Amino acid sequence: MSPATTGTHDLNMKRDIDFNQAPLLLIWEITRSCELACRHCRASAENRRDPRELSTEQGYRLIDDVVAMGTPLIIFTGGDPLQRDDLEDLIRYAKAAGLRVGTIPATTPRLTRERLVAIKEAGVDQVAFSIDGATEAEHDDFRRVPGSFKLAMQGAAWARELGIPLQANTVFGSWNVHRFDALAELVASLGVVFWEVFLLVPTGRGSELQGCSAEQVEELFAKIHAFSKAGGANFIIKITEGQHYRRYVAQHPSPVMPGRRPDFVSIKAVHAGNGFCFVDHVGNICPSGFLPIECGNVREISVIDVYRNHPVFKQLKDPGLLKGRCAVCDFQEVCGGGSRARAYAVTGDLFAEDPACVYVPG
Repeated sequence: MSPATTGTHDLNMKRDIDFNQAPLLLIWEITRSCELACRHCRASAENRRDPRELSTEQGYRLIDDVVAMGTPLIIFTGGDPLQRDDLEDLIRYAKAAGLRVGTIPATTPRLTRERLVAIKEAGVDQVAFSIDGATEAEHDDFRRVPGSFKLAMQGAAWARELGIPLQANTVFGSWNVHRFDALAELVASLGVVFWEVFLLVPTGRGSELQGCSAEQVEELFAKIHAFSKAGGANFIIKITEGQHYRRYVAQHPSPVMPGRRPDFVSIKAVHAGNGFCFVDHVGNICPSGFLPIECGNVREISVIDVYRNHPVFKQLKDPGLLKGRCAVCDFQEVCGGGSRARAYAVTGDLFAEDPACVYVPG
């Protein structure tokens, strides 16, 4: 499954959204069931459906609240969203309500051309596949299911054939950060419009993996920045749980070229509970999938009320609560204080400094 955040290639229409009132996007984990057993999975997904999953009608009510909140984008993720037969119904309903809609199918035998046709006909705006290795052996070892890489390549080919805008998701940690160049070359060859680069947050099965050190993250930022500015990417690259990439870009300005894609899909950095909201498969509302602090359930309370008023969500919007280097950083307004999910996963403190940032203020 794809971790917790994503985006579409033309969200500039909502770049000025007020994160105090609404997130830029909401991700709904419509099921946690998945045939894959990915090493980094924040949900520790298993191949069985949970009878407590939100029903189609409950999903419609959640979608109505997303619209009423003023959020422009919803993503249906998992687990594997293809395990729900009503995925197309949910897409169709969300599109009719005026939302932009994405989904992130797992690369299993459920991924077929016929299912992608159905998803397209339902109105999906973008589909994402995870690409976590530059070779078949690397990818399949990470996903722990042989054939996953071939299905990802086939899915990407079908998406291009059908005219569905394509996104690639890649998680980086100490095991593959040295493979950025090869992964970037592969992703660029797929015809994507959007590449979402995730910096590992050690939660779920991901807690057994070694994330990038702060120094490795800085080197990765340098490669991403050089790749995007040298014309290697004619698509947007978004770094998730690496909000301090904005600090790196501010420190390394480059000329604005006519027609160049924007560096960021929103004016402000998107953070757990501050620009972002997550609903899990049984309806629990959390700041993000990487920050699974349950703050209510959509069966009992509106996601609007939780996002705007729950103490945890309000605290996550308050930079005055930051600690350590993040509290005194001269780039705080640029990156918004780094990854709260990583700080919490590593230290147990929501407001500790982001351990993946190398910058020393002053």
